[in-house]
Amino acid sequence: MLSACEGGKAKVDCTVKDAPSEKLVISQLNGIVPETLDTVKTDATGRFTYKVKVKEGNPEFIYVYRKGTRLASLLLESGEKAVVEADTLGNYEVSGSEGSILLKEGDDNFRAFANKLYALSAAGAEPGESAKEYIRHYREAVKFVLVNNKSLAVIPVLYESIEGTVPTFGRVSDALIFRGACDSLKTVYPDSKYVKALDKEAQRRINLFEMANRLDNAEERAYPMLRMPSVDGKMADIDSLGAKVTLVYFWDDREATHKMFNLDVLKPVYEKYKARGLEIYAVGVNSDKVSWAQTVKSQDLPWVNVNDGLGTASGSLYVYNVQTVPAIVLVSGNGTTAVPVSERPLRTALEKALK
Repeated sequence: MLSACEGGKAKVDCTVKDAPSEKLVISQLNGIVPETLDTVKTDATGRFTYKVKVKEGNPEFIYVYRKGTRLASLLLESGEKAVVEADTLGNYEVSGSEGSILLKEGDDNFRAFANKLYALSAAGAEPGESAKEYIRHYREAVKFVLVNNKSLAVIPVLYESIEGTVPTFGRVSDALIFRGACDSLKTVYPDSKYVKALDKEAQRRINLFEMANRLDNAEERAYPMLRMPSVDGKMADIDSLGAKVTLVYFWDDREATHKMFNLDVLKPVYEKYKARGLEIYAVGVNSDKVSWAQTVKSQDLPWVNVNDGLGTASGSLYVYNVQTVPAIVLVSGNGTTAVPVSERPLRTALEKALK
């Protein structure tokens, strides 16, 4: 009976030195960002206990904070009891949870790397010294991910970065490491929300990696090539349109303003300039291709409509440097020109391009 009552939970038994009778924050990872789960108060010795809901086979990342300082990082399985001894500076020891012990190892490696970089910077070291330290840590991080590829503890290592600006895994080819780690974790935790989020990030990186390879191996041209499935399922590329100017339009059919722009601006523009050599290549960024196709058909959009089903992870956004949608880029033999998504500047740009 006691076992049944405790099912689906993990327990944290934590003592924080120098923090008696203080309020601490318990956070849980949501994607890659910790979000507040609860607050607890330590007793006169700095100790508290806390029970966390953890589904069988779906470990949870749990963090303990004091006044903005992370005191402990835990990766808890259902039924585990993690015993933590921490201080108010962020140093801690943990036992009773294998995932938490491994998570701490990854954290300690990164902290040592970050401290080394700060020390080199403070000492005025040559840039080459920092580069050597990065290479050393990068190799260490890759080894950690490969050796522990069946543990969710590798996920924070994959996302680690110095102050959010210098990621350990920031090279395009690191997409292969993300994909390999994700595929391994899927065999152990197929239903984990963390693995599903990693899968999306791995696919985004793979798309960029493949696109970078295409660009490196592509014949020289004034604009990036796009070749994607059209609304009828056939592949369509920009070159096949044979247009003097191609208007590449990135849009989302879930947004009412985008659909209004189709009818109020693009259709009249297309009717006026098609005879002068204009074609439109509209890239849908809704990963729900059924919804997108229904919108295209209901609006009777007469130009080429494409969608690779990858949504905002589509490599097409990357090669055209599109940060937000909607976006318009005019493509011609002279290259590409970004144009505001507004009728007057669009018509002005087309008049100039189609002279």
